[in-house]
Amino acid sequence: MECNSRTTRSLRNSVVALSFFGIEFLLKFYSRKIFLDYLGTEILGLNTTATNLLQFLNLAELGIGAAVGFTLYKPICDKDKECINEIISLQGHLYRRIAFAVMLGALALMVFFPWIFAKTDLPLWYAYGSFSVMLFSALLSYFITYKQVILTASQLDYKVQFGYRSWMILKVVCQTVAIARLPDPYVWWLVLEAVFAILATVSLERVTRRTFPELKTDAATFSELKQKYACVIVKVKQIFFHKMSGYILAQTSPIIIYAYLSLSAVALYGNYLMIVSGVTLLFEAAFNSMTAGIGNLVAEGNKKTILSVFDELFSLKFLLIAIICFCTVILTRPFITLWIGAQYLLPPSTLMLMVGIMYIGMSRTTVESYLNAFGLYQDIWAPICEAVLNIGLSVLLGYYWGLNGILTGVLISLTLFAFIWKPIFLFRCGLQTSIKSYVVLYAKHIVLGVWAVLLWYACRRWITVDPYENWGGFIGYALCNASVFGTVLASSMLLTRCGIVKFLHRLKNN
Repeated sequence: MECNSRTTRSLRNSVVALSFFGIEFLLKFYSRKIFLDYLGTEILGLNTTATNLLQFLNLAELGIGAAVGFTLYKPICDKDKECINEIISLQGHLYRRIAFAVMLGALALMVFFPWIFAKTDLPLWYAYGSFSVMLFSALLSYFITYKQVILTASQLDYKVQFGYRSWMILKVVCQTVAIARLPDPYVWWLVLEAVFAILATVSLERVTRRTFPELKTDAATFSELKQKYACVIVKVKQIFFHKMSGYILAQTSPIIIYAYLSLSAVALYGNYLMIVSGVTLLFEAAFNSMTAGIGNLVAEGNKKTILSVFDELFSLKFLLIAIICFCTVILTRPFITLWIGAQYLLPPSTLMLMVGIMYIGMSRTTVESYLNAFGLYQDIWAPICEAVLNIGLSVLLGYYWGLNGILTGVLISLTLFAFIWKPIFLFRCGLQTSIKSYVVLYAKHIVLGVWAVLLWYACRRWITVDPYENWGGFIGYALCNASVFGTVLASSMLLTRCGIVKFLHRLKNN
């Protein structure tokens, strides 16, 4: 695959993903307001907790999808159909075994629901109903939609968006209408969740079959495939530890918050988390489509090009991450106030901690993409230490300082491992060059970011629009501040010849 082909496919996937995400993102905010207005914070908090419990069970997936995706890059590039069929068949065998393990774990977990949800006054069937519907949707991915990995590895993510996301958007619309207009609204919410999971699964399966009609998932027996592709099993075992750490980072905070506080506190935190997660997913939607291209690039083995593209992606992502974090800091509180009311606000310090976590989470993606492309998962000690430190500090600091203490524990563990260790590991074992170049690259961008903040601060007194007054004022305030900060940062990066200049040249020549 030529460089231009990689760029073209990545851009097409990004445009489609961002378009679908933008629609889904806006719908989710509106639907959440309807959910709160008609069903309240208790049901929303219960829903969030049930989701986190299911995510815990999904740890059994062990990173099979990531290992299979990494293994598919070379056979897809070589157009080795037999190898592709065998790898997807191995994935199917593994997923079916995982699905049965998840079902057994779910049945065992539901026995403890009367104790887990003892604090709520809601009928217990709400918890069982929510969990069961979400479990059903997850099982569909284990038995059917797992084959979409071949679309992703082939840089055909846009087909996944059309085949699956369109149904998810329609689902949110129907659920919102049902909650506002029909009797027993939560029952309708659950029914529609299950119905649209089936429709989306059937649609995605058809897209996969039409794109790869030669795909067969009964290529050989499990024992034969397991022996032939032993490297996949090794990678799965290594990735498990990384996925476990990622789960703990993303999912345990609401559970610890619930343990110390209440379902209502979970819902308040969930409102902020929805914003942070939304902008994070928006960022990921723009760049996830490049993962397969990086994998192909690494497979080609041109070290100079690999390092050059790393600089380009780092620079481009830094610009977008800085603007996103800046806007999140200054716009979240007025947005919450206009959206659902000032009574749902959390302290500014909580927001700053969440933005710090978001910044590290997004800025690590360039390093993580290259680690995945090189198949570097053997540092299993790192996620184990990160998980232990994350839980330990969150519980300890949460006991003394509540929500802010929990978030501080997450931030410390992220800083030590995602911000410091992962780049060292990549440059030492993957890129095989000095980490000093990365430190200089990062320091240069940080200086430019601080410079942009200082100039914005000097200019902010001329921005007199009140973002709390109405949505028009909010939009005006957002545009003015983002324009000043973004223009200063972007122009500074262009003048200092950061990697974004090379990226723009690549787009121009594509």
